[in-house]
Amino acid sequence: MEELNVAVIGVGYLGRFHAQKYAALDGINLLGVVDPDKNQAEQVAAECDCKAFTDYKELLPLVDAVSIVVPTPLHCEIAGDFLDAGIDVLLEKPMTVTIEEADTLIKKANAKELILQIGHLERFNPALIAMQPSLTTPVFIESNRIATFKPRGVDVSVVLDLMIHDIDIILNIIDSPLKTIHTVGAPVATANTDIANARLIFENGATANVTVSRVSRMNERKMRIYQPGSYINVDFGNKKVMTIQLSDELLESGMPKQVVDIKSFPNSDALLAEIQAFIGHVKDRSKPAVSGVEGRRALEVALQVMEQIKEHQQLDLFKGFFKKKLN
Repeated sequence: MEELNVAVIGVGYLGRFHAQKYAALDGINLLGVVDPDKNQAEQVAAECDCKAFTDYKELLPLVDAVSIVVPTPLHCEIAGDFLDAGIDVLLEKPMTVTIEEADTLIKKANAKELILQIGHLERFNPALIAMQPSLTTPVFIESNRIATFKPRGVDVSVVLDLMIHDIDIILNIIDSPLKTIHTVGAPVATANTDIANARLIFENGATANVTVSRVSRMNERKMRIYQPGSYINVDFGNKKVMTIQLSDELLESGMPKQVVDIKSFPNSDALLAEIQAFIGHVKDRSKPAVSGVEGRRALEVALQVMEQIKEHQQLDLFKGFFKKKLN
């Protein structure tokens, strides 16, 4: 296959990494990077030896595939323009602001048989991939994704910023329709929800308890999966997975012997793996593991979580505080 011409639309914090990965791949021509900040576009272009643009529409007739790493409210318009032009798209999460926008992009991609991959990066974490063979029938999942406060990304709820990662993973590993959602959340350092918990109950009885925070004093990204006869601990941050399997052999105490397996992947690169997967789909026209359908599914549940939190929040408790901060 001839060299693929690609571009990155939006080269802020994360988009810059996308550009760097493409620039290092064989058989890929990073034709350009786009950012409304001309200086930022030129800086990243110089780093990656490509052209800088401030208007993404200039690239519509020039590229085969793009990564779109712009604020979520711009996703539908920009991704829609590239899909209309027959160009394959890797779109950062969350997929869109609304379900209607997600449906629009899925329809556009399907109409032209295009690749629409959603950037749920944790799907490419090697620890998650390594635990897949050990999955049987999860009955309870405990997920914690907490981080220290950073100004980046606080324009949206922590549900769309962080929890959507875990929602996507849980919906992928529990093979049952979602039945009930119970939530709680609150703003702490911003006017949006900064800490949240959701209990997802599925029709087969499986339950997932998901906690996220971006106002913690430590960073942790862990998921614990309990199923008959075994326990799996996935440490996304340290890229490690521990599986404990109960064997048929009994100890003197009468308890089953535990078989412990630990795998670690310190030198892996999830973003590179995600981009390589996208390029692979572009070349062989296979369906992405995280297509628009999966992105929409995670978004739908995340929006339901946000709506419940909004209904339950005692916003009067916070109005005075945030008024002072804004003044």
